Amino acid sequence: MIIAIAGNQNCGKTTLFNHLTGSNQKVGNFPGVTIEQKSGILIGHKDVTIVDLPGFYSLSPYTSEEIITRDFLFKQKPDGIINIADATNIERNLYLTMQLIEIQIPMILALNMMDEVQANNGSIDIQQMRDTLGIPVVPISAAKKQGLAELIEQMIETVRLRKKPQRIDFCSGAAHRAIHAVAHLIEDHTQKQGIPQRFAATKLVEGDELILKSLLLDDNEKDMIEHAVREMEDELKTDREAALADMRYQFIEEVCGKCVIKPKESREYRRSVSFDSILTHKIWAYPAFLGIMFLVFYLTFGVIGNRLSSLMETGIELLSEITDTALAAYGLNPVIHSLVIDGIFMGVGAVLMFIPLIIVLFFFLSMLEDSGYMARVAYVMDKPLRKIGLSGRSFVPMLMGFGCTVPAIMATRTLASERDRKMTVLLTPFMSCSAKIPIYAIFTAAFFPGNQALVMISLYILGIVFGIISGFIMKKTIFSGSPVPFVMELPNYRFPSFKTVLILMWEKAKDFIQRAFTIIFLATVIIWFLQSFDIRLNYVTTGTQSILASVGRFISVVFYPIGFYDWRVSTALITGFTAKEAVISTLAVLTGAGMAELGKTLHSYFTPLSAFCFLIFTLLYTPCAAAVATVKRELGSVKGTVFVIIYQTLIAWFAAFLFYRIGLLFL
Repeated sequence: MIIAIAGNQNCGKTTLFNHLTGSNQKVGNFPGVTIEQKSGILIGHKDVTIVDLPGFYSLSPYTSEEIITRDFLFKQKPDGIINIADATNIERNLYLTMQLIEIQIPMILALNMMDEVQANNGSIDIQQMRDTLGIPVVPISAAKKQGLAELIEQMIETVRLRKKPQRIDFCSGAAHRAIHAVAHLIEDHTQKQGIPQRFAATKLVEGDELILKSLLLDDNEKDMIEHAVREMEDELKTDREAALADMRYQFIEEVCGKCVIKPKESREYRRSVSFDSILTHKIWAYPAFLGIMFLVFYLTFGVIGNRLSSLMETGIELLSEITDTALAAYGLNPVIHSLVIDGIFMGVGAVLMFIPLIIVLFFFLSMLEDSGYMARVAYVMDKPLRKIGLSGRSFVPMLMGFGCTVPAIMATRTLASERDRKMTVLLTPFMSCSAKIPIYAIFTAAFFPGNQALVMISLYILGIVFGIISGFIMKKTIFSGSPVPFVMELPNYRFPSFKTVLILMWEKAKDFIQRAFTIIFLATVIIWFLQSFDIRLNYVTTGTQSILASVGRFISVVFYPIGFYDWRVSTALITGFTAKEAVISTLAVLTGAGMAELGKTLHSYFTPLSAFCFLIFTLLYTPCAAAVATVKRELGSVKGTVFVIIYQTLIAWFAAFLFYRIGLLFL
């Protein structure tokens, strides 16, 4: 038994899915969190699979996630649908409900957030709504786990008895005549293709090209359909899509008039309006955003995270010393001893010490996200983004890029326009991902003590600035045109969920640790080997005679003009392609410095100016291998992927060159 959870964005689908399956999928207080369908087994029912579909507003697909949802409903044919609706916005949510009823799959309407409706003196006549819509209706609160037992019981009974919606005809007047004329005309075609007749007729009246192609109609039948639609438009004095929307909303008004007593204006709404008077103000929104982000970075790198990282560093050093002493006492082969201490402990340990920074940063970011503030940031950024040919919707995946580029690029599927989607894919890697935090932390502590937060936020702003510059270039060249209109729901502010924050922190920490003990571990061992042996595979005591030194000297010529004169620096940048954290682990291995000494050791290879240019280069150059693979998958083009690698590396080189040469004039 397969049951799909379907509904508008940000109405509680993933929260419900997590409670029903025991999963810990990401939940966010802004639209577009779910970008791929996810499945899990219903707790206590091993024969029932629950599928969490991306949020959507219509079965006329405009975005990638809406296409994912529609394809699942028609090709996978689930046994049932839980249509979850936000009871505090019932009119808007019922618009999708009416379309889902037309596809004639057993379904149940779950009215979520009923606790908020009742808390604000509102109510819904559940029995009256059941009778009017012809489907089971269950009041729930997914966040508080209220009504879930009844929901499961009703859903399983509905699916097992194959109870399809009892009512599918909601129309009247000219729209009624057009739909029924088209339905009669396409009856044979819908039976052959296995598409619900009523749904197909409604979509043809709306002008849905996908349905038109799938029914294989001849030219005469198409002309008859268009004739019926023109008659409807002439009578109603409106276009086909507006006519169908009016028809649905007229029925929704009747339903709500019979069944719904609207709640009073909630405290959450009043609080949100009050906060938004500043946080979405046309002038104050921007300094407010910068101030909030500066506070996050200051607390992360200047107060809390830095101290925790120092404790982590002390623990790793102690473990390294104990291991070193034990291996020496055991009399282990010197080469293997060097691999363990100089390779693994120095390389992997240099990265693991930054786990506290990652956790603290994502604690604050997840607080902002779950509070509803990130949705406001997307709204505020719509105006500046339009100047480079994008809408505020593109800022959501870009914002996710501050965490990890891979899911951020995948999140571009929520964009309606293919042009906007591809352009956002190419610009998202300019946003500084969390994997670069170890690089920033080491260099800012070593060269800019006391100004770490300021330097850190300047790097993040530089990434955004270069993304904007690239956007201008792309808008004038390969992506000419205008972005699609931006429509986004702004949820009420709410106190962040402790569980959601913990889940996000754990996911980031787990991902960081996995990378440390897989990709970075492997890169560290390879770097140690190349540094420890010459081209004849003789063990060398000095790194200058190694294979790596020979390769590094050859590569380093490219980096001379931007102030990186040592081969160890250029080699670290090359290994950063596997994972950005590998830059620090490589420097630790190549310089032979322990974690405590690495910052001091870097003064032998950098000046403060060249160190800042190094940070700029690592900020902007090609993303890691996993991100590049994601770009290839999303763009479906090898040329586009190669373009990302070359373009970003060139941008990084020229930016570092510009800063270095200008800096020399003043120093």
